[in-house]
Amino acid sequence: MTLSMARWEHFAHGADIGVRGFGQSVEQAFEQAATALSAVVADVSTIRSRETIEVECDAPDLELLLVSWLNRIIYEMAVRGMLFGTFRVVISGCSLSGRLGGELVDSERHQMAVEAKGATVTALRVARGPDGEWIAQCVVDV
Repeated sequence: MTLSMARWEHFAHGADIGVRGFGQSVEQAFEQAATALSAVVADVSTIRSRETIEVECDAPDLELLLVSWLNRIIYEMAVRGMLFGTFRVVISGCSLSGRLGGELVDSERHQMAVEAKGATVTALRVARGPDGEWIAQCVVDV
C-alpha cells in the first residue's frame, strides 16, 4: 500500500472556504489543514518562519480538536499581527501541542486575500481513509 504525500486543498462552500489537509498521520493532516488555512489569507510561499509560537489545544474528540487548532491559529494571527507558514503538531489522545512558524504581516510582501474569522463545524471531518491516508477538513468563515 502506497500512501500519498502530505498535501492540502481548498473546497468551495457558499460564501466561505473549506480547508482540507491530507497526511500519512493525523498530525500531518492537521499540519496541512493549517497550511490550507494560511493559504486562505495569503500566499504561503511568501511567509518566512522568523518566529515560533507554541500553542496547546484540548477537545472532546479529534474533529473538535481540529476546529480548536485552526481557531487557535486564527486567534494568534489576529492578536500578534502575524502570518504562519510552517506548522508542527503532536497529538496525544484529544490534546494537541503545536508550533507555528511565521512572521509579522508585511503588507508589501504579503498579498492579503481575506480575513479568516473562524473555523466551523460545517463539513467537519477527521478520519482515516481505506488507503490509510488521514483527512482533516472543515469550513472556515471568511
